Amino acid sequence: QVHVVESGGGSVQAGGSLRLSCAASGRSFVTYVMGWFRQAPGKEREFVASIPFSGGWPNYADSVKGRFTISRDNAKNTVYLQMNSLKPDDTAVYYCNANVEWKPRQYMSVWGQGTQVTVSS
Repeated sequence: QVHVVESGGGSVQAGGSLRLSCAASGRSFVTYVMGWFRQAPGKEREFVASIPFSGGWPNYADSVKGRFTISRDNAKNTVYLQMNSLKPDDTAVYYCNANVEWKPRQYMSVWGQGTQVTVSS
């Protein structure tokens, strides 16, 4: 089994910054892509950002481009989301997702429990 655990959520005023972290752990797995999604109250879960682990460029939702930066540490199977210039509309539960190969040619998508981000005006 593979698990991901998020950390770094919290409360901040508009214009502030937060940094989220997400670490994947388990036995003998290969990470292909990790990313972040978010779900605000009463809304559907939406894509925020993702990054491939074997080359390629990060991908961002239009709503966060220029404000959020996703990065990775391959050795630690960890992904980070640096969130700057936060807005009240960024308030949501942020979920980490990892697409991994956990057995030869066996793939799975793993979700974390989520971490709350609250931005006050």
